[in-house]
Amino acid sequence: MSNSRAAFRELVALLAEVEQRYLGDEWMAEAFGDLPDGFRSVMHTIEGGLTLMFESDPERPIFRPIVTRTRKMLGDNPDALYLTAPVRDDCAYRVSGTTDRSPYYSFTVETNTADGGYSNATAGVLRHVDFDVDADGSFEVFFGGEARARNWMALPNGASELIVRCYFEEPGHAQRDPNCYRRIPIVIENLAQPGPPEPWNDASVAEGIRRVTTFVRSRTLEQAKPGEREQPTWVSVTPNHFHPPETPGDLAFSAFDAAYSMAPYLLAPDEALVITGRWPTCEFGNVSLWNRYLQTYDYANRPSGRNRANTALEADGSFRMVIAHEDPGVANWIDAEGRPFGMVFWRFFLPEGDIETPQAKLVKLSEVRNA
Repeated sequence: MSNSRAAFRELVALLAEVEQRYLGDEWMAEAFGDLPDGFRSVMHTIEGGLTLMFESDPERPIFRPIVTRTRKMLGDNPDALYLTAPVRDDCAYRVSGTTDRSPYYSFTVETNTADGGYSNATAGVLRHVDFDVDADGSFEVFFGGEARARNWMALPNGASELIVRCYFEEPGHAQRDPNCYRRIPIVIENLAQPGPPEPWNDASVAEGIRRVTTFVRSRTLEQAKPGEREQPTWVSVTPNHFHPPETPGDLAFSAFDAAYSMAPYLLAPDEALVITGRWPTCEFGNVSLWNRYLQTYDYANRPSGRNRANTALEADGSFRMVIAHEDPGVANWIDAEGRPFGMVFWRFFLPEGDIETPQAKLVKLSEVRNA
């Protein structure tokens, strides 16, 4: 049997196991009443593995979008573009591009993902405030190789992936682009210029398929089961109640300098969750709704989140947002899509001073309408 055929059968066998276990009773897939979300999440994960890992080549890397409006995973964000490129800790790279007027732009290094696995940790960050950006937004930065005084970041042992975070605060969501994702100019080059690769063969195809298999497994069967994951202190398990926002440290696939807060909501058809608070002084701030598979709601067609540019403020500068299943006719409505359960996720990048913890109050929808 050829290597590629054996690898393909391994992928097929994994998908059968995912269907039986991850989308079965073991992960309580039907208990929450959202089994279609589970299958959709797995389909998006398969697409992610094929797009990001099958032809991954750290010697000749290119940037690819991690998520789009039709590929949601890992806690995507309607107001951000996330790109990834494979790297290797014994190589050196030049990255050039423009920030495209992004208020927050950064590069983070993830470790031990070369085989498609889930990152161990975020091992470094280089932000727009750390490197030189020309008046037109253009920049040139370097990763790995000989140390440089500016515009450089080392690639530690195990470095395997470079992630670009590009956030936008605009009335319309950046990811709402009808072409599936807004494009930003960016190029990565291996300074060694290795030349063309060997033609694809049985071994390399098998390796690519196995990277996809590992990608899917690490994001399904290797994830903690409901109730078994140890949560960061900024994650609340109490519905409709937020913990104070905090930075995540080196948590994988997170940003060092963003303060996060997340809580589940529970919402009956005739109820509304009224959230009050105040945007802090920061480079970027927004709130999004996720299902429990960390997929955003339908921001392409519904108001499923808010950033500072599309939030109407009260006279004193505070905000009042309303999560409800139907439009209550007030400002800052966020559409719960008829989902009785979901996640509310806040991000505040490079915050200054204390951050006011958002306060949530569950009321009858009729009260909001009458008000």
